[in-house]
Amino acid sequence: MKFMLRTIQILLLFIAFTHAVSSQSMQVFEKFDDFEKKVFKNNDTTYVINFWATWCKPCVKELPYFESFNQSIGDKKIKVLLVSLDFKNQIKSHLEPFIKKNKYTSEVILLSDNKYNTWLEKVDAEWSGSIPATLLLSGKKKLFAEREFESAEDLSKFVHSFIHSL
Repeated sequence: MKFMLRTIQILLLFIAFTHAVSSQSMQVFEKFDDFEKKVFKNNDTTYVINFWATWCKPCVKELPYFESFNQSIGDKKIKVLLVSLDFKNQIKSHLEPFIKKNKYTSEVILLSDNKYNTWLEKVDAEWSGSIPATLLLSGKKKLFAEREFESAEDLSKFVHSFIHSL
């Protein structure tokens, strides 16, 4: 009886641990200014920030490239952030199931500030607002691309050329 009880306890712990690992907590920013304070840091890390949405086919097509890149960086001071522009009321119905289904481990942030005209130019003065779009930040240097990457290699070359120019 003790053995069976111990086995059940271990099984429950395993299930709880697996759920905790697979259910990534997502930060939600309703205001760009709050997002900017959290993400736009002047430190020695290079940030690869991809703006995307689940309803954007080119975005969804290139997300695996960001995930692959994230898994390849090891202990380098590079951080991949997937910034979703999905609707806040669709987190549970669309965004979380999409992330779980695709087993993304990169950090996902929801930016639900729909006053785009007030913050787009803070990302890049030339950004039209179309997605996918990617911002690279390192200290005070930045590079912006309002385009879809064609492959993981294309993304990697873009990021590494930025890093080597620092």
